[in-house]
Amino acid sequence: MIRINLLPHRQIKRAERQRQFILMLAVITVLGGAVVFAGQTLIDSRVNAQTERNARLETANAQLEKEIDEIKNLKGQIQDVLSRKQVVENLQTNRSQAVVVLDEISRKLPEGMYLKSIKQKANLITTEGVADTNARVATLVRNLSSSEWMENPGLVEIKSSTVNGLKQNEFTLNVQLKAQQPPESDSDHKKIGGNKP
Repeated sequence: MIRINLLPHRQIKRAERQRQFILMLAVITVLGGAVVFAGQTLIDSRVNAQTERNARLETANAQLEKEIDEIKNLKGQIQDVLSRKQVVENLQTNRSQAVVVLDEISRKLPEGMYLKSIKQKANLITTEGVADTNARVATLVRNLSSSEWMENPGLVEIKSSTVNGLKQNEFTLNVQLKAQQPPESDSDHKKIGGNKP
């Protein structure tokens, strides 16, 4: 006896395959959404981390800029202090210069003349005075030429005048200071002389 299956097995199989396909599609969609969500979360976390790192770097750069400005200010203050120190050292070195210059001029000044004024501007000394004769002024110029402290004496002006019936010569003289080398003292000469056989 022949059996004939009248049930719609092809439609049932097709419906089963379609149900499996829809189920697989739903699973793939859920997995894909999960992967996209995980990737987005990872990217967001890395972007946030990089943003925080950038903010820290900007803060550190601002701090470094501030410290660089402070260092520049400190360098400027150091330069000011060093320049003041140099001025003080120069004053310390040259504090006896006026005494030495006056002493040297008084030693080189011949008799029969006197000075009315002595002015110094940097290394140039200008003297004004009165002499009995022109020869005494020439002697002063020669004496200053042989000085250990001064050099290049030059007569600027000399003119005759009469004061209280006496004929006098008023003069103006310029002389330059040499590099500061203090003259040897008598004790140094005695030590040097005492060491000679």
